[in-house]
Amino acid sequence: MSEHILYERNGPVAIVTLDRDAKLNALSTAMSLRLHEIFTELHADPDLRVAVLAARGRFFCAGADVREYAGHNIAQFIQYQQGNRELYDLIERNNKPVIAAVQGPALGGGFELALACDAIIAAEDSSFGLPEINLGLLPGGGGTQRLTRLVGRTIVKELVMTGRRISAQESIQLGFINQIVPAGQVYESALNYARQIAEKPPLAIRLAKRLINEGTDGSMALALDYEQVVLAGLFTSADGREGINAFVEKRPAVFRGG
Repeated sequence: MSEHILYERNGPVAIVTLDRDAKLNALSTAMSLRLHEIFTELHADPDLRVAVLAARGRFFCAGADVREYAGHNIAQFIQYQQGNRELYDLIERNNKPVIAAVQGPALGGGFELALACDAIIAAEDSSFGLPEINLGLLPGGGGTQRLTRLVGRTIVKELVMTGRRISAQESIQLGFINQIVPAGQVYESALNYARQIAEKPPLAIRLAKRLINEGTDGSMALALDYEQVVLAGLFTSADGREGINAFVEKRPAVFRGG
């Protein structure tokens, strides 16, 4: 264990676990820095294809460590928030898909941490909320932006302005989580989801993540042009040729990431 973060490998799947149950897995500066190190390593490791971000204990993550930043001056507070934002951006832009396995509440920065991932597998007892308004603050790690792009302005204004916590059932209806599973099965379900992705051609997976993420940031016309460029590149790639040839030859494809 290092700074309340566990890190292990299961074949091509990296497993990153928050392990600070005594503080409801609230993110300290040390935890944020360690997560930044791990996801930087993950980005550069060709042997890993996907990651699962999980947590031990009652909460997935209670968000930022309020007791830590309560004593900060404004410069320290800005630095603290910037560090968390850089972590969420690193996860979102990582060239490997990241699957969040959420049990219990994911609140504030913990909710934003899950939103930075590519998929959310949630336990029946999970819940999500942006309660910063109760501290006289607002979300600072993408809650007002990433969530708005997923569910629209109206519901995000409600959640931000009231601090209301929503259930897994309401969350899946809103469309920002992928699956609801029984409590106690979220980790294994997320791992199985990750293994399915790990079996796919890694180059196409990396480009799919980039294409979909970047396509929502620009105009439709530019996004469609970019889609065509990516597809042409995949068609000429080693994995692309292998996939097509394997289909024609009626054999399993062997994808190597080229």
